[in-house]
Amino acid sequence: MSTLAWQKSSYCAQGNSCLHIAADHGTVALTESGDPSGAILRATPAAWAELLRTVKETHGRG
Repeated sequence: MSTLAWQKSSYCAQGNSCLHIAADHGTVALTESGDPSGAILRATPAAWAELLRTVKETHGRG
């Protein structure tokens, strides 16, 4: 398994509730800073883009 180069979300304040993201051989890997070696969610770039699009469209709707 490769060593992932995690990047911290630019929306994250200091603390242990941050999203980290990394590219890994054609997938997007996500984890949280509270347990970065724990659960890692993997998605295709297309699925990740769709999630971001949906979040941006629904942001502020309540």
